[in-house]
Amino acid sequence: MTFTVVSTGFADGGVLPDAQVHAGGNRSPQLSWSGAPEGTKSFAVTCYDPDAPTGSGFWHWTVANIPADVTELAEGASPAGLPEGAVEGRTDFGEPGFGGAAPPKGHGPHRYIFTVFAVDTARLDVTPENSGAVFGFNLHFHTLAKASITGVYQARSPD
Repeated sequence: MTFTVVSTGFADGGVLPDAQVHAGGNRSPQLSWSGAPEGTKSFAVTCYDPDAPTGSGFWHWTVANIPADVTELAEGASPAGLPEGAVEGRTDFGEPGFGGAAPPKGHGPHRYIFTVFAVDTARLDVTPENSGAVFGFNLHFHTLAKASITGVYQARSPD
């Protein structure tokens, strides 16, 4: 079975809805996944913008320690609707939780890569103060499989 992730809010490669834009609704998207490999003990979710003009991309969301029996996050799950035990890390906005798309005006379209990780341990040693890099470091050593869906967003020019 293939590990996959989908969203009811956008198709892979499609435009992110205003609900997932920082200056719009700033709500985490609905995500559901299936086909996790045997041995999965938890899940993690990240959202990363590789097109940010930073030299290192931009972390918009990191969540770990999602129980293995959970296969969906509802739209707006961040922060109060996450499963018990889940931990959200600090985004590059400086706070834990979901931070929606926010490309600079005139910078062109940005890709927002939502990745679900099947993890071989029930708990990663991460906290809300940890950055995306720390989450990524921990995931590097515990990922069994990963599946991604990408949304695209471009800041609108002033009328």
